Amino acid sequence: MLQELQQRNEALFVFGIICFTVGLLCLLLSRISQVQLFEVSAWNKPLKFALSLGIYSWTMAWYCYYLPDFNIKPFNITVIILWSFELFYITLQAARGQQSHYNISTPFYGFLYALMAIAASTVTIYTAYIGILFFTKPLPELPLHYLWAIRLGIILFVIFSFQGFMMGSRLNHSIGALNNNSNLFIVGWSKTVGDLRVAHFLGMHALQILPLCSYYFLKNTSLTFMLAFLYAWLAFFTLTQALKGKPFYQSELHQNQ
Repeated sequence: MLQELQQRNEALFVFGIICFTVGLLCLLLSRISQVQLFEVSAWNKPLKFALSLGIYSWTMAWYCYYLPDFNIKPFNITVIILWSFELFYITLQAARGQQSHYNISTPFYGFLYALMAIAASTVTIYTAYIGILFFTKPLPELPLHYLWAIRLGIILFVIFSFQGFMMGSRLNHSIGALNNNSNLFIVGWSKTVGDLRVAHFLGMHALQILPLCSYYFLKNTSLTFMLAFLYAWLAFFTLTQALKGKPFYQSELHQNQ
C-alpha cells in the first residue's frame, strides 16, 4: 500500500512521512520535557497536529488519484505550504512554552493565529471542491459503495472542519472551563466539562473511517449510508453534548467528585 501511495502522489507521500517524523519527535519530547500548557505537555498539540496533517495528506493523495484530469500539482503545493506553516508555528510555540491556538496576546500572535485559520479554511475549501468533483466526474471503475463513502466522508470532513471556528471564536475548546484537558491518551479531551474537540476530531476523520469501513468490511451501498448516518449522528451528538457542558468520557473518579 505504501508503494502504491508513493506512485499515486510522491509529493504528499514524502510530506506525510515528514509529518509523522515530526510527530514521533514530539512524542519523545512529550515524555522528557517538563514544559506544559493547560496542565498537559506542550508537545501534545504539535504531536496531534503532525499525525493529523500526515494522515490527511496521505488520504487525499490516495483519493485524488481516482479523479480524471485533476490537476494535482496546485493542490499539492497548497497543502504542503499551508500545512507546513501550521505545523512549524505550532511546534515552535510548543518549544517556547506558549500557545499557538487562541493566542492573541500580541498583535503579531493574533496575526499568526488568523493566518492559521485562513490556511485551514483554504485547505478545507479545496477539499470541498474535490468532493464536488467526486459527485460530478464519471468514476465507473470505483465500486459505488466506496465512491459514496468517499463523498460522505468529505462532506463530514468539511462540516466539522469549519466547526473548528466554534472554538476559535471563543478562544476556548471547553464549555464550562478554560481550555480544560485531561490525560485521556493523546487527544486530551476533558473528563469534567464539555469539549468541542471531540466532534471536531470525529467529524474530520470520517474522511478515513467511512471509506475504509465501506471498502474492506461493508461492501454495500445501503450499509455504507447507514454507517455514515450513525457516524454523523455520533459526531453531532458529541457536539450537542459538549455545548451542554458535558464531557464525552467521564471517569469514575470525576463522577464521584
